[in-house]
Amino acid sequence: MGTELVGGRTVLGTLRSDPPLTLRQTGHGTVHLVSTAAGPLGGDRLELAVDVAPHTTLEIASVASTLVLPGNGESLTVVEARVGAGATLRYAPEPTVLAAGCAHRMVVRLVLEEGASVSWREEIVFGRYGERPGTCHSRFDATIGGVPLLRQEFVVGDPAVDGSPAVYGDARCVGSVLLAGPAFGHPGPGNGGRPGNPRGHASVIAEGCAVLPLAGPGTLVSALAPDAATLRARLTWGLGRS
Repeated sequence: MGTELVGGRTVLGTLRSDPPLTLRQTGHGTVHLVSTAAGPLGGDRLELAVDVAPHTTLEIASVASTLVLPGNGESLTVVEARVGAGATLRYAPEPTVLAAGCAHRMVVRLVLEEGASVSWREEIVFGRYGERPGTCHSRFDATIGGVPLLRQEFVVGDPAVDGSPAVYGDARCVGSVLLAGPAFGHPGPGNGGRPGNPRGHASVIAEGCAVLPLAGPGTLVSALAPDAATLRARLTWGLGRS
């Protein structure tokens, strides 16, 4: 998937996909991910490549949650996104649900050029109602201008660890939103603010939610919750204080 700048407007120049992950343009500069088959199943490898051209804007969402199912081996989802100078990407799919017995890995590689902006939301639900989740290993790497902005990794599915008050406790969902770049109030060095905290914001810690200014031009909002609706509400609350 890629954008182009034509006559001062964002145009989707490339849009290719295959089941179970199908791309549909739903508006000007807006794409929805549509599940056209069950998955990911164990053994599946799904890849999404996004290229946002300089000075364009792209929004990516999904029409429903993604249910990760067990199968023959580990499933893998890889998202690689590059955001050009002066471009903005909003990535906000619905939650990923870890069905019992699944074994899943999630990898995100996000590359921002200088002056690029991103809002990136990720939400994980620990199993369907009344069931324990399968396992999930999630890795998120973001760089801006060639410099690391965020390295984040977590694992779900080990009962001995998940239930610890220092990890998830009694939470059934975990999520985060990364905000970076001038479109979201983080101009970076040489643009009127300190690189990591241009407005002088302090960290905010509340019940189930943390708003953490990064060392680079961005903020990470993280939350835990007993259900998906509460998780979304806590992330929204944190975004209001970022």
